[in-house]
Amino acid sequence: MGLRDTIFGRTKQVQPKLDNLFALPTAALTLRTNLDLVPSGHAGLCFKAGSGESEVNSDADIMQLLNFEAGADAATITTDDLGFKWLLLTNEDLDELVTRLHSANETLVEHGLGARLLCAVFGFSPARLPGEGAVKMVYLFKQGSWYPFAPISDKDRNNELELRVRTFLGSDLPIEKDLSRWMALWGLPVN
Repeated sequence: MGLRDTIFGRTKQVQPKLDNLFALPTAALTLRTNLDLVPSGHAGLCFKAGSGESEVNSDADIMQLLNFEAGADAATITTDDLGFKWLLLTNEDLDELVTRLHSANETLVEHGLGARLLCAVFGFSPARLPGEGAVKMVYLFKQGSWYPFAPISDKDRNNELELRVRTFLGSDLPIEKDLSRWMALWGLPVN
């Protein structure tokens, strides 16, 4: 970024950090051992819809670009209440789920859509009901960090459980230190 860019208020877009996704399977063992949480088999990739320099704009274009094999994963694209797009994946094997989501991220980055990537979310559920509640592990692409989100209802979250998850996963995952970035993702399409 040069002096002209600074003067005219132009900023360089932050490229997403993708590789910290692969730390999740190890963290899943810690979640199982300490909090009795197991992967739900569901994950989502949230990105901004819109046009730009890329010719990839429609849901069909994105699905074709990602080239998901029939039967390997259940993959769909949906739009949430705020207009953000979600690529939703279902696969019972967490390692496969992480690998497929990472592959989707890389493909979107290679086609000029990296600036649109917002977050990835992986669902975790209690192994034995009722348990302490479900947790969504949210990965922030721009920061390259994780945070737990434990919704109880449509507008309430279990902050105590979120802080316990942070305590147990501090050595397994790069946890987001700035709690103001631990956004509530109400109406999340990931189970």
